[in-house]
Amino acid sequence: MAIKKTEIKRDLMDQLEEKGIHGSMYSDLINDYMNLWEIKNALIKDIKQRGVSVEYNNGGGQTGFKKNDSITELNKTNAQMMKILNELGLRATPKVVEMDDEPEM
Repeated sequence: MAIKKTEIKRDLMDQLEEKGIHGSMYSDLINDYMNLWEIKNALIKDIKQRGVSVEYNNGGGQTGFKKNDSITELNKTNAQMMKILNELGLRATPKVVEMDDEPEM
């Protein structure tokens, strides 16, 4: 996971450089994006572990199931990540796959 985080951050910083955008403020926004990226992954992990519904017990004898709050927080986190990318004018870049010119037999 750390390697992927490093690759994403490097890609975003490279895109800023290609656009001629420099400055501490922009680097700080990339760091904010990466912090949100970590939060997003933790929320996804929570949803996978606990599911979309979680059991509750309010201590007064009432129990039941409610939606996992991580779902709502994941949507908010993703939206904030997209806002940062939009403000910086950055886009996801497709990974180029090299094709072998020789036909397979």
